Amino acid sequence: MIEVRPGGRRRIDRVLGPGYLSGLGELPLKVLRERRDEAAQEETDLSYLRRLLHARIDIVRAEQARRSSGGESSIVDQLATILADNALGPAAGSGRHQQLEPSRAGEHRRHAEALIGDTDLTDVESLTDEKLASALDTYASEELSVSSFRREVQGVMDAFNAEIAKRYQQGSATVDELLESEGGHGE
Repeated sequence: MIEVRPGGRRRIDRVLGPGYLSGLGELPLKVLRERRDEAAQEETDLSYLRRLLHARIDIVRAEQARRSSGGESSIVDQLATILADNALGPAAGSGRHQQLEPSRAGEHRRHAEALIGDTDLTDVESLTDEKLASALDTYASEELSVSSFRREVQGVMDAFNAEIAKRYQQGSATVDELLESEGGHGE
């Protein structure tokens, strides 16, 4: 289960820490952008973990459906369809276009695998109905937690974006300054 540790050293601890949004109006524009970018990276990582959990939820549900309908085909034979259906279906939640790559993909895969201990989804057909139901409950619970933290991080990003936009509207920040800070243009 993901948790935020006050005073912790992880990125999520900083981004969702009580002082991260303090004094927005007094922070230099560069610091606002750095914090917003840090929050954006955390949101990307949480989104990646959420997608991993959704894939596992879809596999477990597909196996439960196969069993209840008396289906003969293997889950492995259906895997591409199972995972594609989720990817092609309508988006749910507060999805945002992400330009960043997950920075902790391996860590998130290990986290998702560790959630259900010795339950191995590589041979989902061999699991008992009880283990499948337990795995589904565990994955669904973790997905709710990850989604909640993701929404909080998005709120942090929104606060930084609003402050940055306000500064551009008020004229205390300019596009020329942005270009200069990002690549030395205008020197």
